[in-house]
Amino acid sequence: MQLCDTHCHLDSSRYFEDFDAVLERAQNAGITRFIIPAAHPEDLERAQSLAHKYSNVYFATGTHPNGAHLHNEAFVRSFINDPKCVAVGECGLDYYRLDEDMREFGVDSKEEVKAMQYKVFLAQIKLAIESKKPLIVHIRDASLDSLNILQSYASKLKGGILHCFNADFQLLSLAKYNFYYGIGGVLTFKNARKLVEVLPKIPLESLLLETDAPYLTPHPHRGERNEPCFIPLVLDKMSEILNLPKEQLVAQINQNTQRLFGEL
Repeated sequence: MQLCDTHCHLDSSRYFEDFDAVLERAQNAGITRFIIPAAHPEDLERAQSLAHKYSNVYFATGTHPNGAHLHNEAFVRSFINDPKCVAVGECGLDYYRLDEDMREFGVDSKEEVKAMQYKVFLAQIKLAIESKKPLIVHIRDASLDSLNILQSYASKLKGGILHCFNADFQLLSLAKYNFYYGIGGVLTFKNARKLVEVLPKIPLESLLLETDAPYLTPHPHRGERNEPCFIPLVLDKMSEILNLPKEQLVAQINQNTQRLFGEL
């Protein structure tokens, strides 16, 4: 088994002390390639550095919606031509913590937060179109607005991945536009009934695996720091729900990964 963790924040300070051991555990578990999504601007240069130090580590450039107030277009664009930069994002809309974002963004209303997130999301969509690189999309409590934006630009995009897919049925319509659905540790949670229900409705040709490490650690390791080596737990659960052999899923997911990100 040789799988790619399509979304793992290996630039996090939580891996500073044992990064090589984390990679070794992952590779021993059959996880051989890693994509670090952009989140906070302060971490982008570390992500790039790791990608150049390790041949099987790649990164994306962009700004997380909760950091939209920190977005620097020139800075984000400065990474786009790096050969180890394989995508734009994670970017998108997140309405889950609008009150907190109001304080951090320094604005007076939730609508101003949404407008700022929209502007930054749109800038990154345009960068993905321009660079012909896939989009890594973060959606939380903002499915309809996100869907409307993505449908408007889908025909121009190379495609993308709905990171940590939120199991919203209406987002399944994006599969026809070469969008993929990132499935991670949430699938193993006891309260993941909606995701368990929607998983069989996702085309097999649109499934990808991720961890969102160090977050969203799968059962039975909840409460621990997440690592790419836990992906087999997600794969096991996926195999059980879909009633498909793991070998078939691995082959299909590897094809999907290559179709979206190219040869990694």
